[in-house]
Amino acid sequence: MPSENLYEIRDDRFRDLIILNAFLEELYSDCLWAEGPVWCEDWRHLIWSDIPNNRMLRWSPETGVSVFRAPSNFANGNTRDRNGRLISCEHGARRVVRAEPDGGLTVLADSFEGGKLNSPNDVVVHEDGAVWFTDPTYGILSDYEGYKAEPEQARRRVYRIDGATGNITAVVDDFVQPNGLAFSPDFKKLYVADSGRSHDSAAPHHIRVFDVGDGGRLSGGAVFAEIDTGVPDGFRLDTEGRVWTSAGDGVHCFDPDGTLLGKIRIPQTVANLTFGGPRRAQLFIVATRSLYAIHVNARGCARP
Repeated sequence: MPSENLYEIRDDRFRDLIILNAFLEELYSDCLWAEGPVWCEDWRHLIWSDIPNNRMLRWSPETGVSVFRAPSNFANGNTRDRNGRLISCEHGARRVVRAEPDGGLTVLADSFEGGKLNSPNDVVVHEDGAVWFTDPTYGILSDYEGYKAEPEQARRRVYRIDGATGNITAVVDDFVQPNGLAFSPDFKKLYVADSGRSHDSAAPHHIRVFDVGDGGRLSGGAVFAEIDTGVPDGFRLDTEGRVWTSAGDGVHCFDPDGTLLGKIRIPQTVANLTFGGPRRAQLFIVATRSLYAIHVNARGCARP
């Protein structure tokens, strides 16, 4: 895609974050709904989910695309913990799992207060080792991205799994559909998307921000930014605290003060993204059927 059609500049600060002679590359185009990208620097490859096809895929610059895991229990969001182990949210089994070095899977969470989780969606790891994940109902709304079922949780929450004890606590419960989440570079703030408008035109389509206190206690929760096209799904932060988020018309970049700096236009609805490549300055974007990549003049935080 030529650069003159690629960018929408809303604030002059965005000009310093883009590379005008960089092109948007389509690396793969045979997914049904691509999600959950995570860059693995030590393995030099990207892993992402193709939810309706019940598989996870892998891309590397040397070998291209191959199947990483199939079936995947309709896995959605992925990340890695402080030891490099892959953590995935499974819609099909309604659980969060960790891949062990021997190839086995350890279940980190599959229920809360006696009921099954809804359908864990996205996941991040704090510097203290705690695993945080969102639990909307997308994976049980139909048989397309999981298995249709009635929710057993009264609310759609954000949860925290203690890194030392494994105890699960609900940290936020006032979302319509909590979706993507990410920490600020210093781990003192947590950003969480509410994509409720995906199924209700009167519901939220914004990202909220919370202050993270001792033991994972949250405060605040004000709206950080509202998405003007589509809904926010997955997103990541760069080293300067800017938020790069998915949207209906591409990737939107917000300054830490909440100002929309600009957009990278993508031909398909964007679900998620992550920074990767040797200097974490390559943006990998999963959008409906495709995996895209583009170089930017910003670096992602040195973690998934």
